[in-house]
Amino acid sequence: FLSLVAEVCCGFFMILILSKFWFLALLYLLWLYLDWETPCTGGRRSQWVRSWTVWKYFREYFPIHLIKTSDLSPDHNYLLGFHPHGVLVAGAFGNFCTGPSFKNLFPGLTPYLHIMPIWFGCPFFREYIMSAGMVSASKESVSYVLNNEKGGHASVIVIGGAEESLNAHPGSLTLNILKRKGFIKMALKHGAHLVPVFSFGENELFKQVANPKGSWLRNVQEKMQKIMGFALPLFHARGVFQYSFGLIPYRQPIHTVVGSPIPVKRNLNPTTEEIEQLHALYLQKLRKLFEEHKRNYGIPEHKSLIFE
Repeated sequence: FLSLVAEVCCGFFMILILSKFWFLALLYLLWLYLDWETPCTGGRRSQWVRSWTVWKYFREYFPIHLIKTSDLSPDHNYLLGFHPHGVLVAGAFGNFCTGPSFKNLFPGLTPYLHIMPIWFGCPFFREYIMSAGMVSASKESVSYVLNNEKGGHASVIVIGGAEESLNAHPGSLTLNILKRKGFIKMALKHGAHLVPVFSFGENELFKQVANPKGSWLRNVQEKMQKIMGFALPLFHARGVFQYSFGLIPYRQPIHTVVGSPIPVKRNLNPTTEEIEQLHALYLQKLRKLFEEHKRNYGIPEHKSLIFE
């Protein structure tokens, strides 16, 4: 989804370069150079863009819901781990970049959705995603958000990343998380409370071409993901006027459940053992969150999360 919009923006930029308005493209390149660090320093959100009416229809299409299970005090900073990635990451965008739900449920907190730095190198597209409240997923960017002494900042990180999108099949409960511990280290260094978030229905929006691990397709996808930085799942869903084939996501409800915070004391130099302990506690809390709510959202009793 992001790559499609980015391609349109890049295409427009190339047309601008080749047209009689090429000087505008040069001016924008100068602006890009001067503004390069902004995605790592809190971005440049626009409440006007975040409140566009189109996002209301976007959220109602599925529909997308945000569920609160515990208060989050604005006196602290938080690192919200979002699961699963899915293909579209619709729950993360719909709840943390648009609409009033987060602000109403968690007053005093400002959410920042971290995405791959590569997207901020795309002309014009970078302005759009920053205006929606997205910032870079680089260490510098996460540190900037969590370093707010007054509290009230919430970093939202899709822990499984692009690699996890290759597991985004309907009914899949596999999360790429066992080797992902950088977010734990960041939480410790900044004393940011950890909050597990599970988005029920995220993997039901598209059907993906079968790509089991070890298959030639999966091997190609994983190699391309390592080269380009983002994955290329082969997916399909419905069309505009028919339901058999297309790229429009299925109308499946998404319930993004925000768990209880895990208190974290600031530790500028955490040991490997301390990181492992907090990571294990996070996995425990994430599994508990899933188990407590899965019955409400159509997950069979015998199914549980699979950590890889």
